[in-house]
Amino acid sequence: MSAPRNVVVVGGSIAAVTAVDTLRAEGFQGRVTVLSEEGDPPYTRVPLSKGVLAGRQPPGDTDLGGLPSGVELRLGVRATGLDAGARVVRTTEGDVPFDGLVIASGARARCLGVPGHPRARELVLRSRADGLALRDRLAHASSVLVVGGGFLGMEIASTCCALGKQVTVVDIAPPLDALVGPYMGAVVRELAEQAGVVLAVADKVTLLAGSDTDPYPCAVSTGDGRRFEADVVVTAAGDVPNIEWLAGSGLRVDCGVHVDERCRAAPGIVAAGDVAVLDPPGSDSGWRRIPTWTNAVEQARVAALALLHGDDAPIHRPSRYGWTEQFGWDLKMVGAAAPSGKPAVLDGDLTAGQAVLAWPDADVRHTVMAVNHPTPPAKLKRLLRGAV
Repeated sequence: MSAPRNVVVVGGSIAAVTAVDTLRAEGFQGRVTVLSEEGDPPYTRVPLSKGVLAGRQPPGDTDLGGLPSGVELRLGVRATGLDAGARVVRTTEGDVPFDGLVIASGARARCLGVPGHPRARELVLRSRADGLALRDRLAHASSVLVVGGGFLGMEIASTCCALGKQVTVVDIAPPLDALVGPYMGAVVRELAEQAGVVLAVADKVTLLAGSDTDPYPCAVSTGDGRRFEADVVVTAAGDVPNIEWLAGSGLRVDCGVHVDERCRAAPGIVAAGDVAVLDPPGSDSGWRRIPTWTNAVEQARVAALALLHGDDAPIHRPSRYGWTEQFGWDLKMVGAAAPSGKPAVLDGDLTAGQAVLAWPDADVRHTVMAVNHPTPPAKLKRLLRGAV
């Protein structure tokens, strides 16, 4: 398939911006149109649970900066459908034709719902507007209940503790175990409890609605009969890829947009970021969606190159790098999630609060983590490969 002359990018995320920057850096001089449902120019979500929520950073600090010259950014335009055959994106503002398409529509916060209360509204933290709404609610609250103990949920809990709130985290599994493994999960949970966080694990969590005048949830009940109440209840239960607009498009879109090793979903159509599911042909590892900032950037670069160069584009090989900052600790991780067992110490001393760790041992490294350690991501990746 020949290189495109008119590229449309659906989404205003870091994946969308990276794809546009890559197109221009490769010398693409054709038309580029970015369609973003949000009213704000593209921004990074990383500080939303930290500096922005705490009030230390103004929202404008999250802006990603201007797009390259000649790129048309259309804000407040929602994609409603895709006619892959006719090469048209359906939107709330009319049809937008393309001969190259980047799907970077991202994901939205997963809501749990409040049984029997259709008017109930959940507080989540995904967009900048979500962050500002939550920050405003926190200003008048003394207690916070976070439903979900992943990176986002624990970062919210950490920020709320720093703001002097009474914090409870409820999840169906020990917080962080599914990400950093039981060993480091226990370490960070101890830090959280030392900061005053109450951690609760329950096999079932149900949100309970507030009053008619305040439809936000005010409590949760658990399967074992416990009840937890707070002034503010935040749902941090993962995300859902924005794929509804692709129904009937002919693309494979169960659980996300399935792409090959070059992020191609169909001829002239690529996908990247939280919406994309990597499904390389012949893979025996199964398909997977990797909703991290680093993966969005890496995928978007490959996706843009695939639009321009086809089979000559590089293959996307996820670096599996992620990081989190919470309770005064900084964790940077490369490799398989949820490593089991006690790690080997490659450098430093974890009891002193600074170390580089490897699982399952120092010689065979499936996961490497820097804890409050200055090791940069590139070196962590080399350590994972065994090359210091």
